[in-house]
Amino acid sequence: MILLIHKMEGNMKHYLTVLTSMLISSSMAFGGDWTGGDDLPTNPLPCSGPAPAGEAKAYDGGSPTNAPNRKGKNITVVDVPKLVGIGYFAATTQGIMEAAAEMGTMDAKTDGPSEANIDDQITLIDNYITQGVDGILFAANDPGAIAPVLKKALSKGINVVGYDANSDPDARQWFVNQAEFNGIAKGLVDNMAGEVGSGGVAIVTSTFTTPNQARWISEMEAYSKKCHPQLEWLETVEAQEDNILSFNQANTLINKYGSDLKGIYGMTSVATPASADAVTQANQCGNIAVVGLATPNAMRPYVKSGCVKSVVLWSPVDLGYAAAHVLRAVADGSLKPGATSVKAGRLGELSVINGSEVLLGAAFTFSMDNINDFDF
Repeated sequence: MILLIHKMEGNMKHYLTVLTSMLISSSMAFGGDWTGGDDLPTNPLPCSGPAPAGEAKAYDGGSPTNAPNRKGKNITVVDVPKLVGIGYFAATTQGIMEAAAEMGTMDAKTDGPSEANIDDQITLIDNYITQGVDGILFAANDPGAIAPVLKKALSKGINVVGYDANSDPDARQWFVNQAEFNGIAKGLVDNMAGEVGSGGVAIVTSTFTTPNQARWISEMEAYSKKCHPQLEWLETVEAQEDNILSFNQANTLINKYGSDLKGIYGMTSVATPASADAVTQANQCGNIAVVGLATPNAMRPYVKSGCVKSVVLWSPVDLGYAAAHVLRAVADGSLKPGATSVKAGRLGELSVINGSEVLLGAAFTFSMDNINDFDF
């Protein structure tokens, strides 16, 4: 206890976060239907064959109050991701800057919290509302908690577009969805089932309130029950998108479940390589599969060593690029409620789905055969 207190003096906030997370996650086993997902309805895809066509939905996004005419004019935009300092959001920033440079009418900057902390994210957004930016891009740490400050931005006539992790729909105008949640779920679970066949699986996620991860986990549970009931869901742990905590949580799972643990899902670009590292250091490559979402650069050593067979993701560069183009289209008035598509520069026409979402495209699986073809 004395040693813990001494360490906390150096970085009280970090160690409190780590300690609280570990205490909470230790009790978050897959009891009943609980998986760490949300409580929204699920729509698991077919076990094989093409997905059925979805039913068109009415626009459910928000609307800015008395927004000025920004068509063709130079606009100032701030991008507030979940956090800065990790490769994934460095890549989305790259895409935003590429789009801004191409358009020539957008002055964009990224300013996010150093940890995936919703309070810090809210404070940053509120500060930029006060400064009077024209547009806000965001990736939410908590969909409900971020909603009031985004609604405040809309009330000031600021255009608001989300990407990567959504808010409540009426708190922003559009959300750029990297891939449909049930599609991500199918890709992850199919890959896991293909590698381990049957047995116990666990999840290392960011937090239990992170919207995109909670949605993926819910869809994964529903799809797994429907198509791969031989997978036994053991436990979900949260790791705050912290590399050390992600490694420690994965290592705890390995030690806790022993030979009953056949696979670990990594739900973040931090958790997946950290879990692969934990499996590697425990000499469990070949015994415990790691399947998750991560950038190819972070996963290349583990894929090349053969410890990881597949990594599921999209291009975060393209995601940021698309989000910037959607914000420009909204500011210009060319993307309006009821639209079925939007032009996004080099990406061409992107489809509108679920009322107020723009779909980047299908998820992609990186493997030994193709991972060297990518650099992000």
